[in-house]
Amino acid sequence: MRTSRPHFSSLNLLRYAFLGFYALITLGPFLWALSASFKPLPEIVAGGLNWWPQQFTWENYRQIFVQQPLFWRWMLNSVIIATSVTLLNLLFNSMAGYALARLQFWGRSFWFFLVLAVLAVPAQITLIPTFLILKALGWLNSYQGMIVPGMVNATFIFMMRQFFVNFPKELEEAAALDGLTRFGIFRHIVLPLAKPALAAQAIFIFMGSWNNFLLPLVILFEPEMFTLPLGLNSFKGQYISYWNYIMAASILLTLPVLAIYTFFNRYFIQGVTFTGSKG
Repeated sequence: MRTSRPHFSSLNLLRYAFLGFYALITLGPFLWALSASFKPLPEIVAGGLNWWPQQFTWENYRQIFVQQPLFWRWMLNSVIIATSVTLLNLLFNSMAGYALARLQFWGRSFWFFLVLAVLAVPAQITLIPTFLILKALGWLNSYQGMIVPGMVNATFIFMMRQFFVNFPKELEEAAALDGLTRFGIFRHIVLPLAKPALAAQAIFIFMGSWNNFLLPLVILFEPEMFTLPLGLNSFKGQYISYWNYIMAASILLTLPVLAIYTFFNRYFIQGVTFTGSKG
């Protein structure tokens, strides 16, 4: 046993060195963006990889908050849309996943394979049909036009189905003996114990909705209805791009996602692990 310890120590050292190097590569662009958010525009466009601003300034953030009157409206729009989409997904994806995992009904296999088929369709292909449907409904440039198309997600229906397949049936049977209905079992027994899967789902859905750029670009056309990612695009002109403002706004854009991840972090790893162990 003593002769094998140096081997495992060297292997662990190599593994941690590789992970550390990968972390630096991953964090590098973010750290540079954070540094650039405190630089004036001439210093950014001058090039170079100086990680610390030579002319440190808060002017970029002040300009965003003071000189861009629609920034707070863009922030509000993003909060309303991302929060609504996340909550609706948590509800509907969980209900659909539970039905596919536990309920016996005609066509269950068909609906499950339909969910799998939707997973193979890139989201970009559905943009034009989505636009035409929303136009027919009169929902262009509206909150419902941004929320309704994203209130269910086939990926997370499948994910919740995988979680509920592994859920112990004994707990549901005991609850049924105590007189709970199927909905009561789902509401009072299943959902409270599904926090890891729900937390992982909430992180991914909120992050995807918060950073969504393509759908707002297609259906939103009034600046007052822009979300933050779409609003950031207004800092790019035909002849000049205000990268100092873009970097500052991008840092502010990441803060809610970091807050959501921090809040749900203790459930995140459990949720990812539990939803992939059984088919």
